[in-house]
Amino acid sequence: MSHNRWVLNSAAGSKAEGLAFFPTAIGMCGIAWSARGVLGLQLPEETEGATRDLLCRRFPGVAETLPAGPAAIAVETVSGMMSGNEVDLSSVALDFQGVPDFHRRVYEALRGTRRGSTLTYGELAAMAGSPGAARAVGTALRRNPLAVLVPCHRVVAAGGKLGGFSAAGGPCTKMRMLGIEGVHFGAVASTPPSTEPFEFDPVTALRHLIGSDPELRRLIDTVGPFEMKLSTTPSIFVALVRSITYQQLSGKAATTIYGRLCELFPKPESGPTAGELLRLTDEQLRGAGVSRNKILSMRDLAERQLAGEIPNLAESRLLDDEDLVQRLLPVRGIGRWTVEMLLMFRLGRPDVLPSTDLGIRNGFVRAFGVPLPAPADIIERGERWRPYRTVASWYLWRAAEMK
Repeated sequence: MSHNRWVLNSAAGSKAEGLAFFPTAIGMCGIAWSARGVLGLQLPEETEGATRDLLCRRFPGVAETLPAGPAAIAVETVSGMMSGNEVDLSSVALDFQGVPDFHRRVYEALRGTRRGSTLTYGELAAMAGSPGAARAVGTALRRNPLAVLVPCHRVVAAGGKLGGFSAAGGPCTKMRMLGIEGVHFGAVASTPPSTEPFEFDPVTALRHLIGSDPELRRLIDTVGPFEMKLSTTPSIFVALVRSITYQQLSGKAATTIYGRLCELFPKPESGPTAGELLRLTDEQLRGAGVSRNKILSMRDLAERQLAGEIPNLAESRLLDDEDLVQRLLPVRGIGRWTVEMLLMFRLGRPDVLPSTDLGIRNGFVRAFGVPLPAPADIIERGERWRPYRTVASWYLWRAAEMK
């Protein structure tokens, strides 16, 4: 897959009627469409600005608007696909006007492949009715204007090798997309074994950090691969109930209390709903080990959840980091640090720096050989780490653990 330099809205093709940008689990994507269907889909570049610039260059003069019709279906399909869901690519209408006939046959054949499957360039050539045309298939895929809607990440080289991928992040992006579908080609040193995808490419993040801060690079070399893991959660509400439970407790004690708390609900493995929590008495909650102050915090959280003040997971992914912080700070017992942990370890945000965290401050001492810094000092140094301060933070935590 290429950066899609091939412009489809030429005289031979359809004219784009609109374009839009939308968040996914791997970053901001872009889409352009005509009356017939989707004309182009842009995978995330290193920054949202670069993604936007590239799609706008592909479709100059096209107004940004809300996706409708086939475009709206495509946005839902791509978002679900990037989150690891089973989707039906054939449900999305594509506009192939102006696409060479051979390329179109390749794309149509590839759209029929199943999630979690791979095939070689030669196999795809045969499926497209041109056995032996593997090289021509490679050319068609490099010009694929529709990214994951024509899933060329599923095409691998002969002999079980991953093969190339010229979208942002290269083969690491290809491996990551295959990993979302359950296909694994072996570990890449800087690719995290997460339970759900980050909103950034860890390989690109490491390249940036290594190039922007030589002293941090030494820490990265010492610690080794970036292995931060994300945790799944059924809802923001459940994640915050868990965070409140864990406040000011050792990990073992908090795990025990949270387990007892969940056993009070109909589906312990999923945690509580707001209504279920509010139906419990203080005596039941105290019996599980929840303190009086935490009971007050949980009840405030549950009441705000029922009032519609707490964003759901989908809404949270659309909010900027600071917007989410401000939405959640009014909840009793929820501070900035708690929301920062949510942003990092639940939502996989790339640019979070918990400057007040003692572990971060201690790691800063070890990494840079300075006295215990004030939060402002960490923020100042962290400017050179943008937009990947989450990754830098993870390495500072590892530095704090070093003996």
